[in-house]
Amino acid sequence: MRWGKIVWFLVLAFALSWSIAGVFFGLGGTLNSIWAVPVLLLYMFMPMTAALIVQKGIYREPVLKPLGIRLDLRRLGWFGVGWVLPPLIALAAFGVSLLLPHIHFSPGMEGMIAQYRERLTPEQVAAAQRQLAAFPWPVLLAILLAQGMVAGATINLVAAFGEELGWRGLLVRELAPWRFWPAALAIGAVWGLWHAPIIWHGYNYPQHPRLGVLMMTAFAMLFGPLITYVRLRARSVIAAALMHGTFNGTAGLAYVFLAGGSDLTRGVLGVAGFIVMAILNLVLLFADRRLLREPMAAWLEEEERPAPPANSDDAPNQDASTES
Repeated sequence: MRWGKIVWFLVLAFALSWSIAGVFFGLGGTLNSIWAVPVLLLYMFMPMTAALIVQKGIYREPVLKPLGIRLDLRRLGWFGVGWVLPPLIALAAFGVSLLLPHIHFSPGMEGMIAQYRERLTPEQVAAAQRQLAAFPWPVLLAILLAQGMVAGATINLVAAFGEELGWRGLLVRELAPWRFWPAALAIGAVWGLWHAPIIWHGYNYPQHPRLGVLMMTAFAMLFGPLITYVRLRARSVIAAALMHGTFNGTAGLAYVFLAGGSDLTRGVLGVAGFIVMAILNLVLLFADRRLLREPMAAWLEEEERPAPPANSDDAPNQDASTES
């Protein structure tokens, strides 16, 4: 493990992203301005930029294989897991939210409007309300699910790749001597703290921006093992980008028909989502004991081996059972 390389990456990733946020907010930018989306997209690409500078510019090492940029057709089942799991988490978080105090079902989607009101202009809020009123809630849910999953596999995947090449690309490679759980949790903590400047200004937790920094870090540490596991099983950082992008595209499913509570409790980024992801982490802990026995290096070494016969290791459930 090369601590110098890790430090170089973290310093560059944080410095580049936080400088962008500092300039934007320092000049009076807000999350409901027309410049917010391009600035946030640029922010997302800074971990990739830092990873490429360190990997190729400073250390003069190859990029594709070491950082996991590959597509193994025998591992497409794990790409499917990464694509389907985020909306399932969001829907489960919706269900758990309804079990919490002061949160109730809202077919009129007042809760979602309230969630994003501070990030939208009054005209955008009015337009959203008109569009939402045009569909019964089951139809709207299906539309939002389809849109989120398509976006997750297309434009969101590209944006999420800007982050994942750093988090689940370079950091997974450099932390390979560690075992899975310490590495995945450490990467999650760094990933969560990296969001601090935009969370501080109301992103994701507009009602509690200060406490939101801690909440975002906790979320990333709970979601981090799940996305890292998919990255290792798929043997590709692209699968992590797919899962990350699909999460971004479908997380709203956990909010759209909820009202009451707060951004700390409801939905996938609140306590409800934390409960769902904690349960999934416990399932993972007991389902694949190899994660406790071996360093991540053992998984990454398998990426370099010739592909096995097609019927030996091509399904997620079969793969997990043979190595647990």
